[in-house]
Amino acid sequence: MSKTGVLNRFLTRGKIAAIAVLLIAATGARAQNSRDAAFFYERGQQAMLNEDWYSAVEDMLECLKLNPVHAEGSAALAECYYELEEYDQALVWIRKARSLARLNMEAANLEAFILIALGRLDEADEIVKYVRSREPYNRNALFTAAELDVARGRAGDAVRLFREAERRLPDDRRLLVSLALVLGSLGETEAAREYIERAEAGRPDDYRVYYYAAYLASRAGRVNAAIQDAGRALSLRPGFIPALSLLASLRYRNGEYEEAAILADRIINARRGDAGAWLLKGMAYSAMGRENDARMILDTALGFNGDDEFIRITLEELVIKTTRLEDSRRARLSEYHFDRARLYRERNLNGEALFEYRRGLRLNPYAKERLDYAETLKAQGYPELYLEELKFLRDLGTETAGSFDIQSVSDQIEIYSDVLGDGLAKRWNVEPQEPRPRWNIAVFSIASQSAFFHTDAGYITSLYIKDILIHDGNINALDLEERQPSFGAAFRVAREGAGGAAPDYFLVVNVLENERDIAVNADLYVARTGAPAGTFSVYRTGADRLRNSARNVVEQLGKALPLRAALLRRAAGEGLVDKGRLDGLSADTVYNIVRKGRVDVRSEGIGLQYSESDVTGTFTPTLVGEELTEGVTARSGFFDLIAAGDEVVAESGGDPAADGTGAGDGRSVAADPELRAILGTMR
Repeated sequence: MSKTGVLNRFLTRGKIAAIAVLLIAATGARAQNSRDAAFFYERGQQAMLNEDWYSAVEDMLECLKLNPVHAEGSAALAECYYELEEYDQALVWIRKARSLARLNMEAANLEAFILIALGRLDEADEIVKYVRSREPYNRNALFTAAELDVARGRAGDAVRLFREAERRLPDDRRLLVSLALVLGSLGETEAAREYIERAEAGRPDDYRVYYYAAYLASRAGRVNAAIQDAGRALSLRPGFIPALSLLASLRYRNGEYEEAAILADRIINARRGDAGAWLLKGMAYSAMGRENDARMILDTALGFNGDDEFIRITLEELVIKTTRLEDSRRARLSEYHFDRARLYRERNLNGEALFEYRRGLRLNPYAKERLDYAETLKAQGYPELYLEELKFLRDLGTETAGSFDIQSVSDQIEIYSDVLGDGLAKRWNVEPQEPRPRWNIAVFSIASQSAFFHTDAGYITSLYIKDILIHDGNINALDLEERQPSFGAAFRVAREGAGGAAPDYFLVVNVLENERDIAVNADLYVARTGAPAGTFSVYRTGADRLRNSARNVVEQLGKALPLRAALLRRAAGEGLVDKGRLDGLSADTVYNIVRKGRVDVRSEGIGLQYSESDVTGTFTPTLVGEELTEGVTARSGFFDLIAAGDEVVAESGGDPAADGTGAGDGRSVAADPELRAILGTMR
């Protein structure tokens, strides 16, 4: 063989040997990577057991960097993101895990849980059906199906699912606790207590069971028992934040404000941006009479949680109640609402802008933005209100009202006074006036309501609803203490009044929420009898959910109450009443005229009662103004008994049971966001 042939053979053998060495090295590297990936996966699993989700995410990402097709690591990372409430990211990783392990039913269950959290209920339902068709007795599929029922507002169906499974798995801790939680949400407190006690007996060393027991006792109003159970949970796991938050809320409800503030500080030290803890601390200081400290705490809290509506409303209400009108803090807080109002005006959303201007002017009545508010009223077609605001600005003067052209304001007053000079007020020789409300309503919250996310959420919402009612021309929200210890106490206060006008109805506000969703339920009762009158329910998710929920409750209430007005003047078969289109008076309705002082509230439901013999005639609108209405009066019977001061009433209002579910929410109003959140902690 030639030297060249020998050399080529040698080189060929060398290449083969080199390739073999490279293959061995690559195989070894893959094996090493696999071992390293397994190391990070195991360490991440331990972090998950310790509920250290941040460390777990770090380890699982490292695991997947070394082994991108590690199906278990992808699923575990999805679970970590689920616990951190980063549901979009959780969905990305669980779908990757399922693409790597298509027959893994537990990964399918987790995807369904994530879809439920995202509100994509139909997609979740498809996965649940798929898993249960393959594995009818899959334990986790049972919990997924039950949570789907809860998300759809069908808690009763979830109870049936759990009870069927409980016959097969009578000692399953998660099953017993879940059943207790759902029953508790339905008001079946004794049955819930029985199941949670069974869970405690089976796992006396499980801190979570004691936490859930504390939650159920709290929701049932058994505050002392709840405090005891929360203490047991913390004795087994001292740094368990959910138990600390619940115990702090319970101490607050029990009037132990200093202890509540100390517990809130412990939570804040562990989680600096915890909105619930900051709110609780501020409210505790306010309850102790340390209002300056409370304002500072809530102001700091707003810096961490600028989008938290409960913190903002609580701070604003505290500033309104405890500072002078000229206080600079009022001006600073009002700017938030004025900025939002300007943005709404730029988008031609004048109704939304008016709402924000009113809230801002509630804080800072002398703000120069009152001129912008007046212009928005004019744009909405309310020239009479526009003129009233201009006159108010003129009377304030430039020093108080801020920088605006006083001469321009005076010119506009002259122009609009001339334009409106032939209006109903001048024609009938009555002074321009605000519409006079006819319905007296007390707004309450019940202190025994549990608070999963924001302490005293019902109380804060009741304050907000009262503030919105200030601008309702038919309703007078009475100045009675909003926070009541029980329904019986609320009924007594409403029935007896408090030295002022006696309420016709009282509204009990209840709030259930989680970090993303809120359900506001407002039950209306007849003040004289305590009988149910109507229910107004709203479910909202996303930004401005408290704002929009409270507004919707007020809208529902306004539509449900029949209009009541007074006959101010009567002459030659015509009359003038003190309500207009601002109050919902309709040109298409014929109203009864009832003798003054003879109209009463029905003893049950919403509506008015009066004797037919007290009906003196009818009123048919012919010219509906903003605040006044002119119409034709027609007597009932042979004698004309119609007189100024008689009441002009509609037969009925709207549907008091109409729900306020927003379009696009995709959920029933009956869905309980608090229950959904606490069931989600059991994964």
